[in-house]
Amino acid sequence: MAPADHGWAELLAMGLTFDCAGLAPGPTAPQPAPGTLLGLLAAPAGEVITLAAGPHLDDAPGMQPVVRVLAGIGARLCTLPGVLSAVWRPAHAWMTPVYFQKVVGKWLAGGPFPALGLTTLERDSDGSIYTRGLALMTGQELRFAPDARLGAADFARIAVRLIHALIEIEPLALPHQFTGPDGEVIDVAPMPDARWLRVTVRR
Repeated sequence: MAPADHGWAELLAMGLTFDCAGLAPGPTAPQPAPGTLLGLLAAPAGEVITLAAGPHLDDAPGMQPVVRVLAGIGARLCTLPGVLSAVWRPAHAWMTPVYFQKVVGKWLAGGPFPALGLTTLERDSDGSIYTRGLALMTGQELRFAPDARLGAADFARIAVRLIHALIEIEPLALPHQFTGPDGEVIDVAPMPDARWLRVTVRR
């Protein structure tokens, strides 16, 4: 463990180590970038502490076991008095501590992956919808072709279905078909930049 005045501590959980920085009496960590608000009306101002996988996990920060333990520690930290929000940086998601505890707790108890929290949906200038944060675990993000027939809730339902499927398989190298929550045929294909998967919904 580092000296207290460094504002840093090493946490050990399930045989893995994580770095917690921004602790008093050391300097606070930098403020996270603005992002999607979940249960918050605005991003609260306050001192920032960060939690990240330790150096020995540099080659595996997105492996499910690592992400699960990291999220679990974060959920425990959210129970401390005075916590104003939890921020999942890969998704630029700002959440109430209660929301983060709830969705992570359900996941760790065997429930669904918290797609609306550990990932988010953003709208690009051309009208397409894309995910943010999925690449941490799969190396790829989704990009939906603009479709005036689909509303925000439709995109969200389909994205959640795809995210749940994709985190359980290898990154897609070839086009693949999925079935949507309402029986839609969903075509998912790698784009020239293999980091992106183009999603087209057929009804």
